[in-house]
Amino acid sequence: MEALAALQASYGGDASSDSDTDDATPVPTNSKESPSPLPPPPLFLNPSNSTPVGTMDCLQAGQAARVRSFPHVEGNYALHVYIPVYIPSVPKKELTLFLKKLASLVPGLHVVDVDVPLNSLYKDDHKLEQVALGREFHISLGRTVPIRAHQIDSVVAMLRQKLQFQKRYWIDFSKWQVFVNDDHTRTFLSMEVITGGLAEIRKQIHSVNEVYKLHNLPEFYKDPRPHISLTWALGDISDSLERVVEEEIRRFNVGSSLHKRIFTSKFGGIECKIGNKTYKICKFQDE
Repeated sequence: MEALAALQASYGGDASSDSDTDDATPVPTNSKESPSPLPPPPLFLNPSNSTPVGTMDCLQAGQAARVRSFPHVEGNYALHVYIPVYIPSVPKKELTLFLKKLASLVPGLHVVDVDVPLNSLYKDDHKLEQVALGREFHISLGRTVPIRAHQIDSVVAMLRQKLQFQKRYWIDFSKWQVFVNDDHTRTFLSMEVITGGLAEIRKQIHSVNEVYKLHNLPEFYKDPRPHISLTWALGDISDSLERVVEEEIRRFNVGSSLHKRIFTSKFGGIECKIGNKTYKICKFQDE
């Protein structure tokens, strides 16, 4: 799959009981070895208040069925630790064209987080760019798990202690990867970090794991593969999606930069979302 080696908005408010965050566990579909479970993309959150004007009609139409990753229990709060990522403006233009082509070739693709059918956007480049690419994406540093109210202060304090001071670094998203969750109910198109930033992110995952262990929470996967996901589809459509992605990458490679890296983002900090409240976790050593 050499051809594949080319190519979620801020939350606020008070914490509230929330277990609606889907925590799919995608595994790579093109590995020759038995794949390890991969970090789950944070999926199907409500659109942020910054959703561009004029997009709400499409956000309200064609909503796909949502599946809880763990049962709702009164008094539980969904915990998610992540690195916020924004796609720079320059690669957005090329990515918009790529997603537009995918939408016309692969039925059933939805935009991650807002659950909008991709084919409802591809006729309007500006809307496609804003809805699919203009939001905050997340690199997960730990599993999305339920915690009790009495654990919140301890979890946040320990995360800040472990991750308080971080150096700035660059994150290279340089590989398109198709994933399928464990029960083969969803397929994802993601951009994976395989070079720049990988070592730093894995160290941060290790620190989060230590906090999880102290609170008897399930640790992250032994072989984490940091990534962000752009689209998802119901069921296992990995074979057909991979074929289309490979072919379109070959087309875009002619006079394109998609075969080098997809985009580079500067590490901008670590956040922890518990229920509906977001906590800033780290400071930078140069501040």
